[in-house]
Amino acid sequence: MGSGHVRPRGGTVTDVESQDSRGPDERRRLLLSLGMLCYPFLTAAGVAQHASGAGLVAGYLLLVAVSACYLAIVTASMRSRWRTYWWLLAGMTALAVLVAPLAHENALILTAMIVPAAVARVDGRAAPALVVLGAAACVGVPMLVPGWSTGPGWYFAVAVVFTALLVHTFSRTATANQQLREARAEVARLASEAERNRIARDLHDLLGHSLTAITVKTTLARRLAAGAPAAALAEMESVERLSRQALADVRAAVSGYRDVTLAGELARGRELLRAAGVAADLPTAYDGVPPERQELFGWVVREGLTNVVRHARAERCTVELTASCVEVRDDGVGGPAGAGSGLDGLRARVAAAGGVLTAGPTRPRGWSLRVEAPA
Repeated sequence: MGSGHVRPRGGTVTDVESQDSRGPDERRRLLLSLGMLCYPFLTAAGVAQHASGAGLVAGYLLLVAVSACYLAIVTASMRSRWRTYWWLLAGMTALAVLVAPLAHENALILTAMIVPAAVARVDGRAAPALVVLGAAACVGVPMLVPGWSTGPGWYFAVAVVFTALLVHTFSRTATANQQLREARAEVARLASEAERNRIARDLHDLLGHSLTAITVKTTLARRLAAGAPAAALAEMESVERLSRQALADVRAAVSGYRDVTLAGELARGRELLRAAGVAADLPTAYDGVPPERQELFGWVVREGLTNVVRHARAERCTVELTASCVEVRDDGVGGPAGAGSGLDGLRARVAAAGGVLTAGPTRPRGWSLRVEAPA
């Protein structure tokens, strides 16, 4: 329906949501459309009063055509066929003009259908101008046409204004509802995307560390198997614990609950560096780090030490902690500062916490990963 038209926008609403949430708007549009058909019935009274014989039949047929044309306008609006919409509106206007000699002043009530349908599709100052023009026609035309009564003109003018306001209010409400649906759909899409990114980041950070430790310890156990079977067995028991922990980490990441602590990462990191044959200079106390920063610093230690074992081929690794900063340094071969999805994920974590991450090679050799927390 012209009166209930919502101008087309970008399609971000799902089909299910459209069916569920647009239903009330469509029902209100249908009820308003059916209510508008009262105007042809009122015009029919004028045809019965002023026409007879063939003119009476012609008048009724023209009003049926007006009603059918209006229903076609409703359908065109619902399907966003705007060129068809305007052609149908022009046709309905022409039919109303043809009815006028048969219904006299009563034909002017059809203006209350035509003007709101046009108002629903125009913007700016054109809409009020159309309403004023339609109301003026209802009052002025009977004064200019001999034999027409001027009595109902003011009532018809009020009907034009009232119907136009009703249509305008409905259109604004329908537009706001559609924008709200689109906003909700966009929020849901962004939330889903953020959750996927979180799971991907957590899986990389959690499993990257665990699988690296498992690889290092398995390699060490294989080397120890011949000469020191007891030590090899101890390493394999450690691998079993790491495997179970990795499984728990995956479940925690998927459910959204993961427990990363600074103390735990320092302890696991020390064991990982020992198994990899890297001399570890890690702090034994972390009491100076505020509790709200310990999880973030734990992620930094995890990512930094995992990268040392994976890529650095280092002989020594150092972790320095202060209340507002954590730094992981090694004396290995280093690498490009922007490489790796793990570093990208850590950068996102740090940015979300308001901190600053810097990573890059050091002189004369090695690599540094440093995170400064917000003051």
